[in-house]
Amino acid sequence: MLTARASFSRFLKTNLENMLLLSLLFLTFLFSLCQAEDVKGYIPGKGYGPVFEEQPADTIYPIESTDAKISMNCRARGSPPAVYKWTYNGWEIDLTKSNDHYSIIGGNLVINSPEKSRDEGKYQCIAKNVFGNVVSKEATLKFGYLDTFSTEERQIVNYKEGQGAALICDPPDHYPDDLIYRWIFDEFPNFIKMDERMFVSQTTGNLYISKVEVADKGNYSCFVTSPSISKSVFSKYISLTPMAERSVKKYPADIKVKFRELYAFVGQNASLECFALGNPVPEIRWRKVDAPLPSNYEITMSGAVFNIYNVQLEDEGLYECEALNMKGKDLHQARIYVEAFPSWAEHINDTQRDIDSDMSWSCVATGKPKPTIRWLKNGVAYGTGEMKFYKLTLYDAGMYQCIAENRHGSIYANAELKVLASAPDFEMNPVKKKILGAKGGRVVIECKPKAAPKPKFSWSKDTELLHNNSRILIWADGSLEILNVTKLDEGKYTCFAENDRGKANSTGSLSVTDATKITLAPSNSIVNVGQNATMQCYASHDPTLDLTFIWSVNSHIIDFDKESEHYERNLMSESSGKLLIKTAQLWHAGRYTCTAQTIVDNSTASADLVVSGPPGPPGGVRVEEIKDNSVKLSWSRGADNHNPISRYVIESRNMLSEEWKVAKTTPSVIEGNMEFANVSYLIPWMEYEFRVFAVNTLGIGEPSVPSPKVKTLEAAPTVAPSHIGGGGGSNRELTITWMPVPREYHFGSNFGYIVAFKPHGDKEWRKVMVASPDARRYVHKDSTITPSTEFQVKVKAYNNKGEGPYSLTAAIFSAQDAPTEAPLRVNIQTLTSSEAVINWLPVSQQSVDGYQIRYWRTQDTEAAAQLVQVTSQENSTRLENLLPDSHYRLEVRAYNSAGYGPPSIQYDIYTRKAPPSRPPKIISKYIVGSHVSIKWEHVEPLANESKVESYKVLYRQQGQLGGTLYSTGKHFIDIPLHKDGDYIVEVRAHSAGGDGAVAQVRIEGPRGGTACVTPATTTSLLLLVVIAIRCLEL
Repeated sequence: MLTARASFSRFLKTNLENMLLLSLLFLTFLFSLCQAEDVKGYIPGKGYGPVFEEQPADTIYPIESTDAKISMNCRARGSPPAVYKWTYNGWEIDLTKSNDHYSIIGGNLVINSPEKSRDEGKYQCIAKNVFGNVVSKEATLKFGYLDTFSTEERQIVNYKEGQGAALICDPPDHYPDDLIYRWIFDEFPNFIKMDERMFVSQTTGNLYISKVEVADKGNYSCFVTSPSISKSVFSKYISLTPMAERSVKKYPADIKVKFRELYAFVGQNASLECFALGNPVPEIRWRKVDAPLPSNYEITMSGAVFNIYNVQLEDEGLYECEALNMKGKDLHQARIYVEAFPSWAEHINDTQRDIDSDMSWSCVATGKPKPTIRWLKNGVAYGTGEMKFYKLTLYDAGMYQCIAENRHGSIYANAELKVLASAPDFEMNPVKKKILGAKGGRVVIECKPKAAPKPKFSWSKDTELLHNNSRILIWADGSLEILNVTKLDEGKYTCFAENDRGKANSTGSLSVTDATKITLAPSNSIVNVGQNATMQCYASHDPTLDLTFIWSVNSHIIDFDKESEHYERNLMSESSGKLLIKTAQLWHAGRYTCTAQTIVDNSTASADLVVSGPPGPPGGVRVEEIKDNSVKLSWSRGADNHNPISRYVIESRNMLSEEWKVAKTTPSVIEGNMEFANVSYLIPWMEYEFRVFAVNTLGIGEPSVPSPKVKTLEAAPTVAPSHIGGGGGSNRELTITWMPVPREYHFGSNFGYIVAFKPHGDKEWRKVMVASPDARRYVHKDSTITPSTEFQVKVKAYNNKGEGPYSLTAAIFSAQDAPTEAPLRVNIQTLTSSEAVINWLPVSQQSVDGYQIRYWRTQDTEAAAQLVQVTSQENSTRLENLLPDSHYRLEVRAYNSAGYGPPSIQYDIYTRKAPPSRPPKIISKYIVGSHVSIKWEHVEPLANESKVESYKVLYRQQGQLGGTLYSTGKHFIDIPLHKDGDYIVEVRAHSAGGDGAVAQVRIEGPRGGTACVTPATTTSLLLLVVIAIRCLEL
């Protein structure tokens, strides 16, 4: 009796708990629906919670701004649309109309007439709708300012020349601390340009001069700019007076700008400053102690600034700058610590879950220090760490925010959790109305209603309830699977779904078609490279369905549009899918699969295509047994590509050529079963690399990867120098020349030449070593050598391994003596103001190659003398381009290959005054019968010009350089009139200094029986008019 009562009590308690839970869920659900219906335009089940599109950002408001408002922006999308509220330092802001200090436009908070004491702080935006609330990240509002410099006069500073100097900026109070410093020199905007001697610290603003120079004297002002508030101020001028020193002292490097211990952040940039005083100007060097410098660094400002871009954690460490000059050095070290803002490695996303299901959410963030994780639900704190839900209820739905934060900042991840609770519903996804299945095949009929929690499923065929058996299986997701389908399986199939909120069903019809079968399958095939290959494929199928053939090779489906160059499909018959592989290549080989497919089923068959072709490249080429002119080569066999390898070919190239050449081998024919051979006839002491080709009946294959480079051993030279010659040179010298031996014939290191020579008729050879591989001449100096003596010479090469053969013997002559006589009877004739002719009596010695004439103006130094050389067959020359009215000195000497002989005595040349610089002024020109009469004014020379002696008149046809030259002492001339075209008359004054400037007159040929005279130059405008009138009258 007691047992029955206890059992009844437990039963009653359990049922009451379940009823209370269901009631609570139902009321919560109804409450959410009521809230949703109150929002205009909101359709239940179609909306979503607020998602931020713009969040407030940290703001700096200039205290001196004329814009008396600040806007903190916030915008979120949502359905229904979000409404907004704001907090200031954690307290909700009163946004009622009675508070005119704040207003809200959209989601933006506008602060009117902002004040630092009242408004500076932290702001957050809250966006909400019926699905929940989200809180923006915190934004800080600060008030920026930059005061003016003190009005007190700055003291004059004096520094010795060569000393270092520091001018103190002492910036005024300001916020934020992002100032840019520059210095004005004497007047605005003459800013100092920083270089290795001058540096402006962007940390303190001070100006440093490593060594003061006299040119630094002047007035200096510190110019400070705050980019955050767009304001600049400058200090009173500091007067710098360098004190000159007789002997400027040298000072050792002394670091005055020292970078401090620094905290840098991943992804940002960091700069270190280091500058030293000293004379000479110190050089700045940077290094990272016990590690290489970062790959992303740059040194600027002549070495004074070390920049690290996109800082990474591995950039942390101890950094050092060293300043040094000839007097000494100085060191400074400080550490960079690298930390990181929080960054998401994994965060939450919008999620939907069925009621009563379990779920876990996690957020993972990286950063240094490691960030902590906390949660908000609808803007309210909701725990830390990983979020886990057991048996979700409607109350768990809402807007969740995961916040990762460390001391450097915080990041937010937002997501909406929707808890679904509904009876089964097939409206959006009913069972397919018509289902096709192939006879003997497999059919899966899907059943996927919308339902939460997950429903229980059952199926019926027509009026028969189905159960799992060997052919029929109801899956966990509700799908029905039928195996080995027959015509008897045709009929109507209904899926029933039921959960604690209701039930529903949906019906579809199954029709059974004939199975698709391949009746002629592709067969294995072998083709040679370049041939076509065919794969057969025929299939039978249900006549009510369309049949499609799909081909694949090695699981790659062939795209016949994109790969039409290689593949073609026969579409002549519906039941045929024959494949043509065009001009087969090695890469066409593989397993080809034909798939005959309808919308109901498919059938596949495969075959292998083998493509025979030239062999693949051999592998692992190794060089062994290296000698002076041969090596042993070994390799591993490559792919024969289905055709036996018949032989191998070896190629080589050396360091002197990029061209590969077929190498000579032992054996000369390398059989296909061999994997080594000797390469012979190589050049000693030469760097080589080798490659190997395999050959079969279908051709030569690709080359192997070249072997590692090797150098053959050394050997004695075998090639002698060529083109032995020489002779000439300076007095008491024997010059021997040859063509150097090319590099490929050096055969070893320490290559050089042995030069042997002896006087003709002597028996003993004298030998000299020339230790240069590029040498091509040797000059033997000996005071006992008689001039023009015949010598026999020969040359051979040598190296570390020995000597080579001598060249053929050549006969040459020693240098002749330099001339010992000076030219006599030098005669000088001045022609014009710029030309003179010189001649002399040749010297009697036969060994003369030519003569050198040196001349210079007396007012210049002899070192500025100009030179003219002529051959020994000439004993005169013309000097040109002399300066007018000048006094020159001149001397002549003979020379040959041995040198110059003694100079003649020095002679004087006096050039004449320059010719008249003004052209004759044509005063009249007219035609008289068959003559042209031209008159001009007499040319009066200037004081520094030669007197006019006569006039030269050149009468030439237009376009020709030559013509008839007349000379006259008068101021006019009559010249015959030619009738065969236009002519030019050139008139110039002639003097002892040469011909003066030219005046031109153009005489036009007959025009309609009349000739005209036209001035070409130096004709007045009035004269042109008179001539034109005369031509018209004629």
